[in-house]
Parts: sequence; structure tokens; C-alpha cells
Amino acid sequence: MRLRETILSWPVARQLRPGGDHLALGRAARSPRTDDVRPRTEDADRVVPSVCPFCAVGCGQRIYVRGDEILHIEGDPASPVSRGRLCARGSSTKELVTGDARVTTVRYRRPHGRDWEDLSLAQAMNMIAERIVAARAAHWQDADEHGVPLNRTLAFGTLGGAACDNEENYLIKKLFTALGALQIENQARI
Repeated sequence: MRLRETILSWPVARQLRPGGDHLALGRAARSPRTDDVRPRTEDADRVVPSVCPFCAVGCGQRIYVRGDEILHIEGDPASPVSRGRLCARGSSTKELVTGDARVTTVRYRRPHGRDWEDLSLAQAMNMIAERIVAARAAHWQDADEHGVPLNRTLAFGTLGGAACDNEENYLIKKLFTALGALQIENQARI
């Protein structure tokens, strides 16, 4: 009797029964285990709309959150850009925040150094600001040899990323133009 029950509980046997689910689209494809499965989004306190950070396409995302923990990220069907779809990179967005390999500190390798060291964000920002101010002061060009005003420096530039949205790239461009830089480019155009 136990053998018969085991055979009849097999999904193929459930499909082949007379009047059964021959295409395995209903009960034939289910088991007690699948009946116990719950959506991973069920425990979320809230859903936060967002935009995928990987490229400049701007696919919409829905981020399911419980407390401060991200439970799941999926495409936003209301997004006119992606209509609920995400590419493989966009689907892996959760790993940016929760992955074990995520770097959560500023890493710095001194000139001619071999090892990386951790810096505080404030210390790193101060180092960057000091270097920009020093490079600008040392290489500022008020005018060329004919007296034509230049008001520029060629000592530094910027390469914006395609993962930045339009507003971020706009602000980066404005900042570096205000600093007098000429080499301002964006990876999305290259």
C-alpha cells in the first residue's frame, strides 16, 4: 500500500491520471513543499521605489525592506523605462549592499606603497580637497602668451560614470567647470 501511495504521489503519475492535470499546470505540479513556500517579500514593512545604479538606462526597482534590512529587489512594473524587467546586473543589486565582499571603508594606497590602508571619509575628502587646491594653485593659467584670458587649469580632470544619473553628472560637470578644469568627460559618451 505504501508503494502505491508513493507512486501515485509522484508528479508524473498525477499527470497521467484520468481527468488529471496532463500539462502539470495545477495540482500535478504541486507538493507539500511548494504549498509551504511563501514569497520572500511577504515579511517586508515597506516597498521603496528606486533606480538601478549600474548604468545610465535608469531601470526602475522596487526594494522590499524590513526595518533596515533589504529583503528583496525586483523590477518595478510601473517604470516606463524597464516595465518591471532587470538585467542580470540589476538583479544583483542587493549584493551591493549585503554582499560579504562589499568594501565599506575608504581604501588608500600611498604613492609607491604596496599595502592598502583604511581612512575615515573625512580624512579622504580633506586629502582630495587639498590636492585639488594645490594642483589648481600650481598650474592655474590666467592668460596665454598673447594676453588672451584663459582662467583654467590642465592639472586635473574628471571622468564621470554611466552609473551616475543625469543630475549627478550635471553637478560633477558644474563643479569641475567652476574649478577651472577643461578635461571633463563622461564614460556614457565614450
